[in-house]
Amino acid sequence: MTKLLPASTLDQFKYEIAQELGLDQQIKTKGWGEMSSRDCGKIGGKVGGSIVKVMIKEAERSLNGN
Repeated sequence: MTKLLPASTLDQFKYEIAQELGLDQQIKTKGWGEMSSRDCGKIGGKVGGSIVKVMIKEAERSLNGN
């Protein structure tokens, strides 16, 4: 499987979304391991949506021969 984005970019997405959701302080104090499944799902859902957009752009670019 080809990775479209480096892990560092995905981590950046996670932290930016956590900040938008007001969860960044909780992550800083508790760490990811102590976050609830619900909160992690909120973050993951938004990251997933962003990744889908990137995948669509890459597929379109590939189909266009670029």
